Amino acid sequence: MKIISYNVNGIRAAIKKGFLEWLQQANPDVLCIQETKAQKEQLDLELFEQAGYKYHYWFSAQKKGYSGVAILSKTKPDHVEIGTGIESMDFEGRNIRADFDNVSVMSLYLPSGTNDARLSHKFEYMDMFQNYINELRKDIPNLVICGDYNICHEEIDIHNPKMKGVSGFLPEEREWLGNFIQSGLIDSFRYLNPELQKFSWWSYRANARANNKGWRLDYALATEPLQENLKRSVILTEAVHSDHCPILLELDFD
Repeated sequence: MKIISYNVNGIRAAIKKGFLEWLQQANPDVLCIQETKAQKEQLDLELFEQAGYKYHYWFSAQKKGYSGVAILSKTKPDHVEIGTGIESMDFEGRNIRADFDNVSVMSLYLPSGTNDARLSHKFEYMDMFQNYINELRKDIPNLVICGDYNICHEEIDIHNPKMKGVSGFLPEEREWLGNFIQSGLIDSFRYLNPELQKFSWWSYRANARANNKGWRLDYALATEPLQENLKRSVILTEAVHSDHCPILLELDFD
């Protein structure tokens, strides 16, 4: 099973940059999208079906042109869960989950901490999300949580480890992500590539991408029962439809 997660920074803008042609070439079984920045009715959904994704599910923010997540699949999921059921988490359209026979796949867009108010919201969200996942795993032990976590976990995950005062690399954020992983999850990329430094996001400023001054903000975290199924986890830096690039996780259930 091939899963790709991609913060597209606006699905309509990404489509204009060749996103759909790339998707057909990449050919994942399941695609998790973050930051769609679109309401479902603003999209030509037939384009995704023509690309091979008959089953597509969208969860938009209440605020137009902001946030939003989606899951596209080649096969019909057994169940799709829109949001978490927690209002303060769901009004910005940040969680959607599709359940399949062997595994459940979640597309997550964790808030960024661009100012004090948003940072406070981010920490509240993170605490609620930890509790939500703790409960969810009691019923769904095989879970992959893909998406933009807006946090670099370790120094290897950022081009400049001295940026400790910037949201996304604050000690408290890194500690939360470390505790979240240690609660029973595996960072699939770091597990399979322990020494490799690769990034998944670059600022649009100062030619950051060309100079590879990036951050690894996007993760495919798998619950521990899936450890033996983790086959390949890579960062697809050649895709350039966004300020992020996609990440890929392959699971083997043979």
